[in-house]
Amino acid sequence: MTRVTADIPDPIPAVLDRLAAFGEQLAGLDDREAAHHAELGGQLTQLAGMITPVGGALADSAAALARLDALDRQVTELTRRLAKTGSGADDGYQPRPAPAWWKLAPAERRASLTELGDWLERVYRPGYGHLAAQLAPCWPQHDLCLYALDIASQLWCALYLQPERTLSMLSAQAEYQARILAALAAQMTAETTNCSHPSQKQRDARRPS
Repeated sequence: MTRVTADIPDPIPAVLDRLAAFGEQLAGLDDREAAHHAELGGQLTQLAGMITPVGGALADSAAALARLDALDRQVTELTRRLAKTGSGADDGYQPRPAPAWWKLAPAERRASLTELGDWLERVYRPGYGHLAAQLAPCWPQHDLCLYALDIASQLWCALYLQPERTLSMLSAQAEYQARILAALAAQMTAETTNCSHPSQKQRDARRPS
């Protein structure tokens, strides 16, 4: 019997070619994904750099709001205390209207300055030691000092010219002594320390001996 042999092509080279093509495709995908990863990493880094200062600004704003809120609570509490201390005393001291320093005529300004100067010499300088000693002689020429002394004098009168002294009044007096007056004195000292007006020493030096 005669055996017929057919020419059958070898499949291995074709399989290897396909595998090689798949390898090239996989390598291309790897390169593309690596490029995408690097691009995304750069974008994330930029976003992180933008978020950091924004977060710091938000933290600063939150802190500022917290300080303002605390100050508002202190003012509200002090106002409540003062209102409470004066609520049952019709014959107690009632604060006078605030002087409109920015529009007072010369004669009106002199009258208001005389009233402040009287409280300054009878109450503030004798009673408040180093706080009063910091006030420069040129205080009448500084509107900031006039506003501060008006507040200080009227608060003092409201706190110390009442017919009765309650626990709330005592607490308000302590607040005035420990915090409010010291803050007002510091403002006036800063205002008059480096101004162009002559100091008391310079005035004394100019006086004829």
